[in-house]
Amino acid sequence: MTYHAKVIAGGKVVIPADIRRELGIKDGDSLVIDRTEDGGVRLMTFDQTIRQAQTKARAIFGADYTVDTFLKERRADWGEE
Repeated sequence: MTYHAKVIAGGKVVIPADIRRELGIKDGDSLVIDRTEDGGVRLMTFDQTIRQAQTKARAIFGADYTVDTFLKERRADWGEE
């Protein structure tokens, strides 16, 4: 479904209620606005942004790579084992 919104004074945009409900957006929530390669914008919740980063990290490091693994590697690099 496509929605229409206007920019009002102060650069404010009202996100349609259907979208807010579907995404669980509540008053005071933080949202991330990102530019797309084609010049558009993408609006995501903070949780969506974290999940996206986690997915990218898993693709690079593998699903079994943990913070503990990372710290162990860094300590080895620093000679602190």
